Amino acid sequence: MFDWLIVGAGFAGSVLAERIASQRKETVLVMDKRDHIGGNAYDYHDAAGVLVHRYGPHIFHTNAASVVDYLSQFTRWRPYEHRVLAQVDGQLLPIPINLDTVNRLYGLSLDSAGMEAFLESRREHVADIRTSEDVVVSTVGRDLYEKFFQGYTRKQWGLDPSQLSRIVTARIPTRTNRDDRYFTDRFQQMPAEGYSAMFARMLDHPNIRIELNTTWNAARDRPKARRIIYTGPIDEYFGHRYGALPYRSLRFVHETRDVEWAQPVAVINYPQTEDYTRITEYKHLTGQTHPKTSLTYEYPSDEGDPYYPIPRAENQLLYRMYRTAASQLDDVWFLGRLGSYQYLNMDQVVGQALATFTRINAGSVPSAFESAAE
Repeated sequence: MFDWLIVGAGFAGSVLAERIASQRKETVLVMDKRDHIGGNAYDYHDAAGVLVHRYGPHIFHTNAASVVDYLSQFTRWRPYEHRVLAQVDGQLLPIPINLDTVNRLYGLSLDSAGMEAFLESRREHVADIRTSEDVVVSTVGRDLYEKFFQGYTRKQWGLDPSQLSRIVTARIPTRTNRDDRYFTDRFQQMPAEGYSAMFARMLDHPNIRIELNTTWNAARDRPKARRIIYTGPIDEYFGHRYGALPYRSLRFVHETRDVEWAQPVAVINYPQTEDYTRITEYKHLTGQTHPKTSLTYEYPSDEGDPYYPIPRAENQLLYRMYRTAASQLDDVWFLGRLGSYQYLNMDQVVGQALATFTRINAGSVPSAFESAAE
């Protein structure tokens, strides 16, 4: 009998396992259906010896000093500012859209004031911004929307931007200067030895036991612990009693090339052509020196592991039914991207887990997190 059973060895489960084991001195069983810890952030050295991310690129960035302070107990960091290019009309152009994007795409020589006037002349007035299409056309106009956003979103989500909540594209800024960084957070760094090494240190505690290749089974596993932290899909916990929550998945194709570099930046998006959405070259992220390079192609899919909760109003209504069911349990905590059915960055999951630990210490009753999606 353990004090806690934690389902899922990603950020949410691992942070709580470490906090409970080290601070409360209680025993924890961490269970994961995969053959490794680290969840989607898992990285490893491939057959060529290149450090790659099995589930696509994971870029750490945050403004939360508390999250950085916590994770710094388990890793050193290397500076890294993420830059992305998009293959549009035969050119590699900066994304998010900035001054260079517009000047190079249209053969212009605008300054920042000219860029603002250019966008103002193309914006469409949308009285009630509700969808992802509304967000973009009201910011940059129809042509840039179609070139950079519409095709990519259709591939990524299997839906037109007009069918998706505004939160999908509202996260992507438009800049009138030449700042080509994808993120502007104060802290932008990568774990110096990779994510898996960080997770291994986090879970290296005598009060923690790890069981991999083990799928959660309520009848078999509930008796193993007094309390449960569940970071898997909340609908799966309840046996899909109200129906399955829709998720978008990904298929990854990994490739090693016998060249030192294949791309000018870590990620290139393909919003107009190809079946895949982007290609990632990992050595940009890791700083590794190697004569070969490894890349990953991402193909969105309706089938496979759940990666992205689909942000639509009807899905939120279904999630709230599961959230109500979760609130009636007095010994199970739900959190993480799948447990709260919302897209969360890594730092947000860590912050959510640390906040949950504070509530546990305060003797609060379990509750599912309210999703921010509309």
